[in-house]
Formats: sequence, structure tokens, C-alpha cells
Amino acid sequence: MSEQLIQIEQQGGVRLLRLNRPEALNAFTAAMLGQLRQALEAAAMDGATRCVLITGAGRAFSAGQDLADPHVAPSREAGAAPKDIGHMLDHYYIPVALRLRSMPVPVVAAVNGVAAGAGANMAFGCDLVLAGESASFLQAFSKIGLIPDCGGTWLLPRLVGRAKALEMALLGDKLKAVDAERIGLISRVVPDAELQDQAMAIAQKLAGMPTRALAETRRALDEALKLDFESALKREAALQSQAGFAYDYQEGVAAFMDKRKPEFRDR
Repeated sequence: MSEQLIQIEQQGGVRLLRLNRPEALNAFTAAMLGQLRQALEAAAMDGATRCVLITGAGRAFSAGQDLADPHVAPSREAGAAPKDIGHMLDHYYIPVALRLRSMPVPVVAAVNGVAAGAGANMAFGCDLVLAGESASFLQAFSKIGLIPDCGGTWLLPRLVGRAKALEMALLGDKLKAVDAERIGLISRVVPDAELQDQAMAIAQKLAGMPTRALAETRRALDEALKLDFESALKREAALQSQAGFAYDYQEGVAAFMDKRKPEFRDR
């Protein structure tokens, strides 16, 4: 039986995925990324899951790529051919990053401890990012002669602007959680002791909301980054038209008029 590198729990409508290599600060390996992709695919297919919450076991969210993984570790033997790190990205990181961005439900990250390299960028690829007050983020790639990956080159300038993105990527300095919140890199900072409870409370709140509309909101915002204003307006109209025919809109309006709690079901 393979090692459980992703712990999976279901709490009501929330699927909790916990990165589970605490002895290695949850550094990614090909096997771990494979299990994470499978867990995300399973959550996407499960109609009872209406939000996904991702966190790390132990004292870190993820230290990024495990450099001892045979897929990326350079050989120290004289004359040995270098590893093609792009192969690792193509077959493991890119599928996970794309799946995160196209989930049919909201995805929340609860960052405990360090989130470095691909670990940081994977968190930034989630819809909402909460961090404990002792958490930190860093783009460690420049320290070993690489560039940001796992979506970092796309995400960082859109989250914090080109100047700050370049500062983070080039210098590779550690950024405290409170500073990450201040510059708009993450959603909010909470006391360490309250991180998991607050993240779950938010995930449960999202799970009770109109799931399909939330996923379409993410999609609309991402698409708008590539559109001019008029095109974005037209895209809004097209998506709003679809939403207006859905059950959740009818239920939401009826519940508002009846002064009762809505029971959303679209996904």
C-alpha cells in the first residue's frame, strides 16, 4: 500500500486535503503531487463536496519542491546528463495548478508555517488564502538558479504588481504573513491557534453558498484579465444569462422574498 501523502477528510460539504510529509516540511515529490491531483479530481467529481480546504500537516504548509526527488535532483557523477526539470512541471505541477484554477467549487488555503517556492505559488493559486500570524512566504527559486513556477510568473504580478513581484522573485527574501496581507498577496492573517478553525468556518460558509456561481465568479475574474472593458462587459452578460436560468438564482430570490435561508444545490 502506498504512503498516504495527502490526508483526506470530509466535514459536511467541505473536503479537507492535508499535505502529509511533515518530516520534510511537506516538500513536494512526484508521488505527492500525483496523490494531490487525484484528491482534487475526486473532490471535483463528488457532488457532496462544495468547497475544498488545503493545509499542511505539522509546522509547515509546504517548503516547495523536494530537491532530493529523483525527478529533479542533479546527478553528482562526472559527465552525467542534467535532469529535465520541465518534465516534472509538465507531468506533475501543471496538471495540479490547472485543476486548482478550474475546480467547480471554491478552494481555500490555510497556510501554517512556511510556504516556499512551489508551495507558496500553489497557495496563491487558491481562491482564498488564510495564513497564521507566524506563517511566511518566499520565492526561493533564484537561490538555486531557477525561475518561479507552479504559476508564479502569472500569479505574482497580478496579485501585487510587477515591481513587487520582481522584488520577491529576484531577491527571494522571506515575507511575513502580515506583510503578505498588507500588499494584497493573501486574504487575511489570523492567530496561529485559530487558523484551522477560522479556515474551516470560511470553507463551511462557502459550502453553503451557490457553488456554481462562486466558481463562475472566479472564472469571470480570471478571463477579465485578458479582455478589454467592453469584452469583459459582454462576458459578464453571457455568464449572467446562464446563472439566471439556474436553480440557485430562482431559489436565492425566493428565499430572499420569503425571508428564509436559501438551500442552494447547483454545482
